[in-house]
Amino acid sequence: MDKVKIHTTYLGGGFGRRGEADYVTEAVEISKKVGAPVKVIWSREDDMQHDFYRPISYARMSGAVDASGKATVFTQHLVQQSLMKRLGSLPPNGVDFISMDGSATLPYDIANIKIEYTEQDPGIPYGFWRSVGASFQGFAVEAFVDELATTAGKDPYEFRKAMLAKAPRHLAALNLAAEKAGWGKPLPQGRARGIAVMEAFGSILSQVTEVSVDAKGAVKVHRVVCSVDCGWVINPDTIRQQMEGGIVYGLSAALKGEITIDKGRVTQRHFNDYPVVRHQEMPVIEVHIVPSVEEPGGIGEPSTALAAGSLVNAIYAATGKRIYKLPVKPDMLTTKATA
Repeated sequence: MDKVKIHTTYLGGGFGRRGEADYVTEAVEISKKVGAPVKVIWSREDDMQHDFYRPISYARMSGAVDASGKATVFTQHLVQQSLMKRLGSLPPNGVDFISMDGSATLPYDIANIKIEYTEQDPGIPYGFWRSVGASFQGFAVEAFVDELATTAGKDPYEFRKAMLAKAPRHLAALNLAAEKAGWGKPLPQGRARGIAVMEAFGSILSQVTEVSVDAKGAVKVHRVVCSVDCGWVINPDTIRQQMEGGIVYGLSAALKGEITIDKGRVTQRHFNDYPVVRHQEMPVIEVHIVPSVEEPGGIGEPSTALAAGSLVNAIYAATGKRIYKLPVKPDMLTTKATA
């Protein structure tokens, strides 16, 4: 080891990819071969087609509401590659608690809750994507809670509010987001709102997303109002910036981020076929910090986790169509089926 010198590169925006070491191995092998230090830079095409992708995830969910409109049953069975197994630390019971982040920590007062997990690996390289297990659960759980609200004939905000009496921090975040977004007030013609709330990485947040959907099924996100309780605050500007960046990241994934495999190879190569939200597509984002004296929570990932949940709930409010698969595509909103 005395012949090895590691030059630490300070990296912003690497997210889960920086936890892998394949590029390190490549640089070492090339350096040994040529007998000199080398600098290895992957092309965008190399990077995109040889990545470690977020786990392939499938959830089956069911629930029930009683005659008064109160939720009485919530179940989820998640089938997914195991992130903990990638770390070599899958518990003896086989349940990956990282993957369950957001469902196993359900804040709602529901009498009967059952959460199950089954590991399944189809062989596609996978790793830690920003907000990890919560990125899936923020979509799946909150979209399903919205569906329970519809079944109960309740307003989505009021339905959640009634189930959070035992979770005061969640309730405060939900109320603040709804208030600042003007929940219940009239919107411009063709627009609709969706709401969601969850805990992730020790922080609690709620988002209200405002969208419109045109006749061709194209979704336009106009506004996102986010509230966050991350414990006591040191630098509010940092919190706002992280929440804004996380929301853009989550919206990009929910609306555009598709990876497809053809004959064992990733077909996407660059930003022309794996786009992100562009400047002209950006919604207005408002971040409101809940005053708190609790211990600090994470702030770099939670808003990514919730972006898809409030988005698809807004799409339902605008179109009457549920989204059961991401990314959201126009044909999901111009045909009868959304599954």
